[in-house]
Amino acid sequence: MKYPILLVHGMGFRDDRKIGYWGRIPDVLKNNGYIVSTSGQDSNGSVKSNALQISESLDEVLIANNADKVNIIAHSKGGLEARYLASTLGYADKIASITTLSTPHNGSETVDFFMKIPAPIIKAGCKITDLWFKILGDKTPDTYGAICSLRTNDARIFNEQNPDIDTIFYQSYAFVMKNARSDVFMWFTNRVVNFFEGENDGLLSPKSVKWTNFKGVIRNSYNRGISHCDEVDMRRRRLSAKSDENISDITDLYLQISRNLEKAGL
Repeated sequence: MKYPILLVHGMGFRDDRKIGYWGRIPDVLKNNGYIVSTSGQDSNGSVKSNALQISESLDEVLIANNADKVNIIAHSKGGLEARYLASTLGYADKIASITTLSTPHNGSETVDFFMKIPAPIIKAGCKITDLWFKILGDKTPDTYGAICSLRTNDARIFNEQNPDIDTIFYQSYAFVMKNARSDVFMWFTNRVVNFFEGENDGLLSPKSVKWTNFKGVIRNSYNRGISHCDEVDMRRRRLSAKSDENISDITDLYLQISRNLEKAGL
């Protein structure tokens, strides 16, 4: 591959190696010859503050590898931060590609509904959450700001202000669970989002995440589906023993993405 890979994590977790947001993925990519780094931004920061932190990590990657650009593979809200980094912070000339996996480019109708709860109640809960993430290491947690960025109207404004850059290759992926029983950790959220938006990965529906060069909905070999947790290898194991044209191990998808970027000269 011509450029290093920068993995950009989503909301709610950090990619510290002790916890390992990305599971086996970084090691599998490295074992196949790819240079891989992680972004290290806050768990629950706003898009803007997190993008600023990612910019520091990106610069370090370029210096460490004597590279001109990076290929970003971003999960969930991290994809918005990658786009903000490119379009608003002026990092377009340092980014070769942005691949987003289950990123809420178009916002969430489910979030729209729950944001109708009186603002003081939501903000109070967010303040408590900010305190917790501050203890865990976030520099500038802003849970309320992060959640607001997931509303459909905020997404529309964000998209207008952060259009795709012609020199960057973009592609997007969606995932869905077969049903609520597919992932014990996401059974409830899957049901809630299904009520408002139809099939989803436990948090986001395909219509929420569809963006430039949409690669479709990714499913696993037993059609159990792939949850938001599965997308970053939370269980550290294969999704299914069966192998066919679908994904039986999420690390295979990351390898596929990396090899396709390499074939494209990126």
